[in-house]
Amino acid sequence: MEPMNNETELVRYAASGDATAFAALFRLYKDKLYGFLLKATGAPEMAEDIIQDIFLRLWKNREKLPEITHFEGYIYQAARNQVINSLKRMARETLILDELVKTREAGRTDAEDRLNVHEMNKNLHSALEKLTPRQKLVYTLSRDKGLKHEEIARFLDISPSTVNNHLIEALRLIRQQLAARPEAFTILIFCFLENFF
Repeated sequence: MEPMNNETELVRYAASGDATAFAALFRLYKDKLYGFLLKATGAPEMAEDIIQDIFLRLWKNREKLPEITHFEGYIYQAARNQVINSLKRMARETLILDELVKTREAGRTDAEDRLNVHEMNKNLHSALEKLTPRQKLVYTLSRDKGLKHEEIARFLDISPSTVNNHLIEALRLIRQQLAARPEAFTILIFCFLENFF
């Protein structure tokens, strides 16, 4: 194989299935993308996940790489889109979990609703038990006690961005736990929609 001296050649070789060229593209941009994403999200794990997602999709669709006229601009736009989508998803999840708390506090009288709330509480409790002690504490102070990030940061003597990181990871783990129990996630969605409309 002839030496690859520039990004255009790396993209061309990667498009033909050259894993070495693709790995070189990854190394060329991973640190710059990580810095960009860390600044945008404040969450190291989210930044790493987004980079992996972007490059995994690029590799799966590598035959389309030659269609990208400006590779750097393309991956930065992909990163921005991923951040926006991730934050939107987190906002939806937060709303659903907040509705769960409101539903729990409302103390519904209907027997079926009480059963659903009991099932939700059980599944949420099980998901919370899988969190680290710090994640669980931050989640509880935020969702159950209603403290703001700055208040939690002062209380725990950590930075607001660390609080944000713990909440992001807690929500991600809770989502994973509930996704493993479709009936629990369905109940959460149902209760959220029922209260929303």
